[in-house]
Amino acid sequence: MLRRLRSLHVRYLTTHMDVTLPGQPIVDQAGQTVGYIDVMRLCQGRLHVSGWALAEKLRLVFAGTETEVAPTLRREDVASALGLSDNVGFNLLLPATLDMLLNSAPPGLVVTPRPGHAQIHPISLPVRLPLRPRARLMATFLRDVTAAAPAIAGWMLTANPVFRKRVKARLRLDPPQPSGMIDPRFLPGTPARPDPDFAPHVDIVLPVYNAFDLLRDCLDRVERHTDLPWRLILIEDGSTDARVRPFLRDWAAGRDRVELLENPQNMGFISSVNRGLARAMQGDQPQTGPVVLLNSDALVPPGWAQRLVRPFRGAPDVATVTPMSNDAEIFSVPAICCRTMLAPGQGEAIDAVARRLTCEAHLPEAPTGVGFCMAMGRRWLAQVPELDTTFGRGYGEEVDWCQKVARRGGRHLALPGLFVEHRGGESFGSEEKHALVLHNNRIVSRRYPDYDRSVQNFIVTDPLLTARMGLGLAWAGSLDPARAVPVYLAHSMGGGADHWLEHRMAADLEEGRPSVVLRVGGMRRWQLELVTPQGRIVGQSDTVGQIRDLLAILPRRHLVYSCGVGDPDPVEIPEILLSLLREADRATILFHDYFPLSPSYTLLDKDGAYRGPVRPPRRDPAHSARRPDGRRVPLEDWQAVWAKFAARADLAVFSNSSALQVAAVWPDLKDRIHLRPHGLRHAVPRLNPPAADAPPVLAVLGNIGWQKGAGLVQSLARRRARDGRGPRLVLIGNIDPAFDLPDSITLHGSYMVSDLPHLVSQYGVTHWLIPSIWPETFCYTVHEALATGLPVLAFGLGAQGDAVRAASNGIEIPFDAEADLAQTVRRTFEQIQEIQNIRQGA
Repeated sequence: MLRRLRSLHVRYLTTHMDVTLPGQPIVDQAGQTVGYIDVMRLCQGRLHVSGWALAEKLRLVFAGTETEVAPTLRREDVASALGLSDNVGFNLLLPATLDMLLNSAPPGLVVTPRPGHAQIHPISLPVRLPLRPRARLMATFLRDVTAAAPAIAGWMLTANPVFRKRVKARLRLDPPQPSGMIDPRFLPGTPARPDPDFAPHVDIVLPVYNAFDLLRDCLDRVERHTDLPWRLILIEDGSTDARVRPFLRDWAAGRDRVELLENPQNMGFISSVNRGLARAMQGDQPQTGPVVLLNSDALVPPGWAQRLVRPFRGAPDVATVTPMSNDAEIFSVPAICCRTMLAPGQGEAIDAVARRLTCEAHLPEAPTGVGFCMAMGRRWLAQVPELDTTFGRGYGEEVDWCQKVARRGGRHLALPGLFVEHRGGESFGSEEKHALVLHNNRIVSRRYPDYDRSVQNFIVTDPLLTARMGLGLAWAGSLDPARAVPVYLAHSMGGGADHWLEHRMAADLEEGRPSVVLRVGGMRRWQLELVTPQGRIVGQSDTVGQIRDLLAILPRRHLVYSCGVGDPDPVEIPEILLSLLREADRATILFHDYFPLSPSYTLLDKDGAYRGPVRPPRRDPAHSARRPDGRRVPLEDWQAVWAKFAARADLAVFSNSSALQVAAVWPDLKDRIHLRPHGLRHAVPRLNPPAADAPPVLAVLGNIGWQKGAGLVQSLARRRARDGRGPRLVLIGNIDPAFDLPDSITLHGSYMVSDLPHLVSQYGVTHWLIPSIWPETFCYTVHEALATGLPVLAFGLGAQGDAVRAASNGIEIPFDAEADLAQTVRRTFEQIQEIQNIRQGA
């Protein structure tokens, strides 16, 4: 037990330790400073060393591994300060687990000088882990492991992956994914009907400076789509485009509800707005409704005005109301504070969903409004009648106004029920806008020190999350209404299936296509993720109806089952998936594992042995499920429920062996099975073969759970520790803490594929072992190992068996569920060594 806790503790420290150590100069033997180590950082099991150097090359050496680079990175700061070439920077990276730091000599930096320059002594880089951070991490580890005790006990007693996920979550061994609860008040419903008794007069203030190409569309939309009594106050601000003023004169002529104010010269955005606001507040027109500040690059949808001003009814403390948009800072869709360009027609499609968000009784308060389309209460305009001209040509002035009225008691509301397209930056241009924003933000921060914090709190808590998700789904569905949006049902436990999914979604994003993930097995039953080029929107729920309401927004869906392991009631999943399908929707089952064939998704019996395809009347308890109410689901019922969804879906398998498994259970669905082999996710470095006389070192590659052969690795390690026979064992990866390993076995911990050359050199690896004891559907690790060129041993079952049989450096280990597998591995390796010795002797 103590050994398991130590293993967890080491992994915990490796994951959470983040220490930045002081830099130091690089001095040659003549006493000249020829560089500087700016940063030496230990973070997530890696040592980062970066800086600059006037040198030929630099080599970082640590724990038997090394990496070398030439200093060619751009360092304009160094060039500017010292008058040097700007290509003198370097960045070095090596694996550095806690065990390596405690049990190895300090890292060293070897610097090769430029030709003709003085030599440079090797530099020792002692990585001293400060006592205070280590003590703090020990305290948090004890706190977290105590909180995780029930989950640890559950995992040790049942090996249920749900408990493992809970342990990792409690110990924060996986990176966090920001998310919030889906709020049912902001789900789509029946659109509210216009209220004929609510018809206040609105004044629309619209300053114009250039942006001629959008101007006609903007004005026509105001005229056609404004559903309240209105007056439009246009302020032409001395546009440099000679077409603008004549066009506005012609357009305003004969329109009684339009006033055109012409500035004698360019006065700037703020002064133009102030002139329009002053005109709107004069008493010669009805003043029953608010004033709307509208940009000339904002395109209002049908029926926009009543929705925008309705929140003012009976609420004298409301100062502003701002709708959602594709470019409106904290009101942006799909991703907060990110601009998204829209194709023609998308704005109306998104607003059609916004109309159904009938949540006016629960509008979230915001720290500010955004002036691209902002309704302003007249009561508050009377108190603060102008925007501050300190902000020059614009940006930040509406924030200043909003903060002033907030100090007087005014509230600023967000309106999910209206979406207004914004072609932001048309008036000033994107580069000029960026410069203006930076300058004016500094003014806001000086005047209102708490403002930035309030904005960050809004972003973190995101009270608009559910609306943003709904409108984001509308955006995704409107990109190409004829093309289905993929909706993946996935688990929350990481691993190969999750890696494949992330790679697939990244490839889609490169082509501009968003994806949706419905994830199970987390802290809540459902986690809905909208994956966009601008970021990921994540919401959680325990109610499938809420998920169904949101996914119904998509006009066409391709429902893809990736993996449902970890769900508390997985026998429900097929029926839920069927309920999400419309007639025109597609469906696919990806066989990353065999969960649709058996509750034992690895097809292993209760004793951990694989005994062939799982078909009724198999009575092993591993192949039955228990529902939350205690009822048992026998294998026949499980396979029958999943067969209903499978009959509606394409069945995608990734190896010949998995195709045979599926066909053995569902022979009538054989025609639906399609083989789609995976490719490697990363380039794997080809390694030099070991020397013929090198001592044998068998490295187990990957993160090893019980189905991946943790018990086999434990047995191999214990036997070698006891009798000293066979190759030295190294584990490059992690092993389930429930399986103790002798201290004589090297446990490296987490790695990256790019680390393999260093690690093979460090540990003297001569062979790889993939110890998996289940018939994998596809095994990335075996393919990565094969790609290195070193000999790879794996059992002759599943996709791993297919792979080693097909590769020249693959070695198949005979598999017999009733045999002593550790002894089989040792015997196979001895035979390899005998053959190698014979060849060397010949």
